[in-house]
This record gives sequence, structure tokens and C-alpha cells, in this order.
Amino acid sequence: MSPLRIFFPALVFVGGIVLMSGILTPTAPLSYDRGTPPPGLASSTEAVLTVPTFVVTHITPPATVKAAYMTSCIASGKRLRAPLVKLVEDTELNALVIDIKDYTGTLSFDTKDERFPLDKKGCSVPDMKEFIGELHEKGIYVIGRVTVMQDASYPKLHPDAAVKKKSDGSIWKDKKGITFVDPGAKEYWEYMVDLGRISYAMGFDEINYDYIRFPSDGNMSDIAFLRTGSTTKAEQMRRFYAYLGGELRKEKIPTSADLFGMTTTNTDDLGIGQVLENGLAAFDFIAPMVYPSHYPPNFNGWKNPNDVPGPVVGFSMKRAVVRANAMEKKESSCGATRPKTATSTAATSTDPCLAWKPTGLYAHKLRPWLQDFDYGGDYDAADVRAQIEATYDAGLNSFMMWDPSNKYTPIAYHVE
Repeated sequence: MSPLRIFFPALVFVGGIVLMSGILTPTAPLSYDRGTPPPGLASSTEAVLTVPTFVVTHITPPATVKAAYMTSCIASGKRLRAPLVKLVEDTELNALVIDIKDYTGTLSFDTKDERFPLDKKGCSVPDMKEFIGELHEKGIYVIGRVTVMQDASYPKLHPDAAVKKKSDGSIWKDKKGITFVDPGAKEYWEYMVDLGRISYAMGFDEINYDYIRFPSDGNMSDIAFLRTGSTTKAEQMRRFYAYLGGELRKEKIPTSADLFGMTTTNTDDLGIGQVLENGLAAFDFIAPMVYPSHYPPNFNGWKNPNDVPGPVVGFSMKRAVVRANAMEKKESSCGATRPKTATSTAATSTDPCLAWKPTGLYAHKLRPWLQDFDYGGDYDAADVRAQIEATYDAGLNSFMMWDPSNKYTPIAYHVE
């Protein structure tokens, strides 16, 4: 049998990372590294096989995604991340969401690109590429999470792009002391696109964007969005969504976006620029954060939404599905303005729009973030499971589970 060599027909350089697409093919004998042979051993018999270069792989988005969030700190060590990886292997879960960039503005892995600083004070994952490769070998879909407008680093280097104080023009900070990028700063849009490209080249299968909104917590009476100007918040975010999703779609990089849970039930922009329909139009997947603990008292008549996690998720996601299907119908021939004609039984019975049914063009993009953490109440396996089942009852089949401490409730997930 002829020896094999790894042949790389294409090299793509992205942000300091070489992404190689490789195939195995029979060919002439491998190239060997020949050193000085030991005494008494003919040089023709000494051969050291050259180790092949690591090849980045990707998994196509599964029809059903059931993901758990993994912090960069847990991902940073093999022993730390092993329990959560095992949970995914042993249960119905089939995906992980891992931090790429958090609120600090720094990254969890080294890109070799000075524009994207490595997190040297917190947690980083030195073997991120190899870790993702191991997950792929186990059939685990890998989503990379990027915190967008909340950023403690970029505004320091680019103060012109920062949200400012109305009073004195200095950089504004939220109640936690964190700075925000003004969504109108278009150079930051390209910065986010480049980070998406680099992360995909690292092996992430999908790029998930969080904090894609205007700030909401802090001294909102002393805040100015000089780069956004007179453009409304909803329109500014719509433009950003369209650019970000559109640019990465050109390169066939899957994207998802996190929205406030109440975007499913509110038709305004919640004062932060987020509108469900704008997100659905721009990204491949939309993840409303329908954590019951984050809903206000008396929402939809529930005194404490924490007491009814299943109904809260079900109500919210059913409303989201209705709106997603309305988007699809509006874009169909049945949604166009049609001339009024005399009504007759015969005409009514032959009108195809009366029998119109959604295909799920937009509804299938919905993949909610659910709650497996104690906040405002104690969430046990039944509470977690109730949210999952409510998602299914809404006609959806995917979800992402959030626990900032990564201490999930194993018995809440079906064993497979």
C-alpha cells in the first residue's frame, strides 16, 4: 500500500490564523526528516515521520440544538471542563456555548492579532483550537459567545466610539462601572465581523452575539450617543444586525443573537433598540433570554414569575412563534396588499391564502435561553424541565441552557 500524506489544496489567512482544508490521498512516499544516524545504522533505514499540521474542522448546525453554556474559566483546564463535557456526552445535550469575548473586551484565546487582546487577568484557554477539535470528535456542536456593545477595553483605546456623558463629554459607565460602545460607531461593526471570521477559523461552528443593544443600567439621564445621533435606537440596531449577519452570511458563517426575553411579547424596542423581527431578519438563529427570574412581578398576571417557570417560557415563546410566522406570511404572496373583490362562497373556497400555513422560515430560528440557576428562587430539576417542555409545546425543538457558575442540574436532562 502506498503511504499517505496530508495535502492542503487551500490556505486561508485570517487574523493571524491559518485555516487549512485538508484531504488524505495516496501518493509518493512521505517526506522524512533525516538526521545523522546513530553509529552502525545506515542512514537509509532511519526515518522520522513529520507530524501533520492540526486541521480545523466544523460541524453543520444540527436540526436540533440543545446547548449548555461554558465559561472561559471552566474551559481553561482539562480537569475543570471534563464534567460538563461528560454531561453533554451522557444526556440529550449536544452543544456547548463557550466564551470568546466577555464584558472585559478581552478574548479567551490568543489570536496573534493585536487588535484583539488576550485575557491575561482572568481566564483564557491556551488549547482552544485543540479543545474544539476534541469536542467535534465527540459530535458536539460548538458555539462561541461574543459580548458586543458592553466592552471595558475598546472605548479606552477608541474613545470616539464610546457612549459618552451628556454633561461633560467624558466616557459613560453603567452601574457596574463598565463602558459601552456606541452602536453608531461603524468601525466597531467591522471589528465584530473580523472577530467572527477569526473565531470561525479557530473552529467555532457558530458565532453567538450577546449585548447587541443600547445600555439600560446606570445614570440614563446623563448619557449621550454621539455616534448614533438622531437615528432611533431600533433603527440603529436594525442596521447593525443587518450588517453583522449579512457580512458573515456571505462567508457561510452561522450566527445567532441574544435578545431580552420580553422582545417576544413587547412590540416596542424596550428602550434598548431590540426588536424581535429585526433580529429574525438578520441572523440565522435568535435566542430570547426568557429566564423567568428576569420578568417583573405581575407579568401576565403572575405575581412572581419564578413560581411558574414553565408557563412563563411557554407564553413568551408561543408569542414569538406567532410573530415569526406573521413575518413569513407578510413576505409571502398572501401577505401582499391584494385588491378587494366581491365575496362569494366559490371565491372564498378557492382562495389559496385561506389555507396558508407557515413553513417555519422564521419560527425555526427561535432557540431560547432557559434558566438552570438559582436567582429569585430555587430552581430544581422540575423547574428546569418545565421550561424545556414549554419550549417544545410552543412548537420549537432547540434551546440553550444558562448557568453562570456552570453547576447544572444533571437529572433535568434526559439520558441518551
